[in-house]
Amino acid sequence: MIEVRSLTKRYGRVVAVEALSFDVRPGVVTGFLGPNGSGKSTTMRLMLGLDAPDRGTVRIAGRGYRELGWPLREVGALLETGAFHPGRSARAHLTALAAGNAIPRRRVDEVLGLVGLESAADRRTGKFSLGMAQRLGIAAGLLGDPGVLLFDEPVNGLDPEGIRWIRDLMRSLAAEGRTVFVSSHLINEMAVTADRLIVIGAGRLLADTTVAELSAESASLEDAFLKLTSGEAEFRAAMGRTS
Repeated sequence: MIEVRSLTKRYGRVVAVEALSFDVRPGVVTGFLGPNGSGKSTTMRLMLGLDAPDRGTVRIAGRGYRELGWPLREVGALLETGAFHPGRSARAHLTALAAGNAIPRRRVDEVLGLVGLESAADRRTGKFSLGMAQRLGIAAGLLGDPGVLLFDEPVNGLDPEGIRWIRDLMRSLAAEGRTVFVSSHLINEMAVTADRLIVIGAGRLLADTTVAELSAESASLEDAFLKLTSGEAEFRAAMGRTS
């Protein structure tokens, strides 16, 4: 379980995240939904200890990320596509990660198979398409077989078949009892992927609900989302906030 409490982050006079609180529970896919620039990526960086909050806390299974003994074996994440050396092969990249986290080497081949990169395992990653790079990032997140998974816009660069694959993967991981947190600005994709939704705008919590509950408030999930976020542009302009 992930517990976010009163999370606030400023960059100079700009407020990226403001007093944000929510829980991400195991056993369901929780979608993190908001327009581009709403603070989703900033929030996920704070959750993973890549940036320090000005106020507030994030607890993963009761501890901060930096308190975890073997982070990759407890939390898997995809935040940036292409977070690997372009001269290394996919296998070499994952093998290095495994060695640094005391993960058996056999797990490298397992995750390469899981994400469909077996035939490209020994190719230089600098030659990968965007979709293949996304799959490699997902493989790295799964490498330690963690109980908590955070993925920032994981369908970017994937073709329709790849989108269906990642959708099914997320749901199967949640069905195993894992905590799965997936950000997106694609409303329709979240409608068929997520069970719960955390909706933010201008760094503030707008809704913590289920897909069914939010959809029931309007003719469609898209309409409900637009109503929630309709004031974000005006709010940001007035307060000088961005993500």
